Amino acid sequence: MFAFLLLFITSPFATLASLMLLLLGTAFFFLLWNIFQAIIGSSDIDSNSSN
Repeated sequence: MFAFLLLFITSPFATLASLMLLLLGTAFFFLLWNIFQAIIGSSDIDSNSSN
């Protein structure tokens, strides 16, 4: 977090770009994890509907 603060003091646009890339990467892995869970795992809704 201090690295982002130091980078924001020196060059604000580079910090905003790196934060955007960090959020983009996090959203991409979150999407992949949800797709993986939907394909592999069974959710609570599926187990409740079978009863």
